[in-house]
Amino acid sequence: MKIEIVTLFPEMFVGPFGESIVKRALVKNLVQITTFDLRKWALDKRGTVDDRPYGGGTGMLLRPEPIFAAIEEIRDNKLKSKVVLLDAGGESYNQKRAMDYSKLDQLILICGHYEGVDYRVHKHLADDVISVGDFVVTGGEIPAMLVADSVVRLIPGVLEKEDATVIESFTKKGLLEYPQYTRPEVYQDYKVPEVLLSGNHAKIDSWRKESSIKRTMTNRPDLT
Repeated sequence: MKIEIVTLFPEMFVGPFGESIVKRALVKNLVQITTFDLRKWALDKRGTVDDRPYGGGTGMLLRPEPIFAAIEEIRDNKLKSKVVLLDAGGESYNQKRAMDYSKLDQLILICGHYEGVDYRVHKHLADDVISVGDFVVTGGEIPAMLVADSVVRLIPGVLEKEDATVIESFTKKGLLEYPQYTRPEVYQDYKVPEVLLSGNHAKIDSWRKESSIKRTMTNRPDLT
């Protein structure tokens, strides 16, 4: 799988993609991640990629020409691909979408910046416009890292245990994962639930299902 990221700040991705699971996936050649500096497609020698918004207002917008040119060069029409714009006004990103993206041959992520991008990118270029939460950050770089990480871990062969992504939060619609415990059995008078020490797998499964529902109702009632 190829993940291509169009950004004004390609160096931001060096650290996050050089560690942990993403790094292992890269070493195994299970995924290729490439960052592209948007200024490569700048309008002039000064590297201009932005301009003032029509109608007035604060801040600057990324112009459409560099972004359209970048995608035209990067996108491989022979592959199963999607162009995704990271934008606070997009649809909410979730696990189902991550799973869908992990089945692509090519995922292109466009990182917005400043006050955003010319809306023609939304309407006529991006296949999806997504948001990672109801808050605003300075650019699409960190959201792109989140999306890339969530997708890479779902690629077959990336995680050592094939069922690691089957039983976890959001995999089953509307439910968070059940609480989990490890050693020691007692820590500062806080004890592991007795049922988990019982060896009775039927009771453990029942407890996990009930705990998953209870945790979801308490922490994320919006999911139910």
